Amino acid sequence: QRTHLKNVCLQYQLCRLLNSHCFCLLKNGMGLIIIFLCAYVPKTEAGHCKWAEVLKDLERIKTSKDIDVSLYTANADEDVKCQELVMRCFFLETEVIFQECRIKNCSRTQDVWNIWKNGNESFEKNKLTSTKSEKCKECEEYEEKNFTEFVQNFVKVIQRDCK
Repeated sequence: QRTHLKNVCLQYQLCRLLNSHCFCLLKNGMGLIIIFLCAYVPKTEAGHCKWAEVLKDLERIKTSKDIDVSLYTANADEDVKCQELVMRCFFLETEVIFQECRIKNCSRTQDVWNIWKNGNESFEKNKLTSTKSEKCKECEEYEEKNFTEFVQNFVKVIQRDCK
């Protein structure tokens, strides 16, 4: 008896909802188009970047005084065809920073670990898709630069990738 009553109450509420002003739009074609567009147009966040967390961590470590390493540093203006390989190079060098931080017990070891982990996970999900152009260099072919220059170039490359 109660189940039947609940069903009747639910049906009554649905009927009221369908007759409300919100669903009057369904009676004409324009309303259907609006609902369709709202439901199926993919939503994009303004300024969303898959490397946003990495950028935050880079901001945290860039002023670290206890990280003193020389790292292979790709140029921020490297050929677009080489972008993925350049990113991989930066993340590989981040592992060097992490190892150095573990040895020296740096204050920003966790942030460096987060950068490496986020980059590594992203590359694991997306296997190498770019074909290596003859213009692209191997990581070890880039000039070694100090930590500050490395971070500056890394940030520029990420920002370029996020545009």
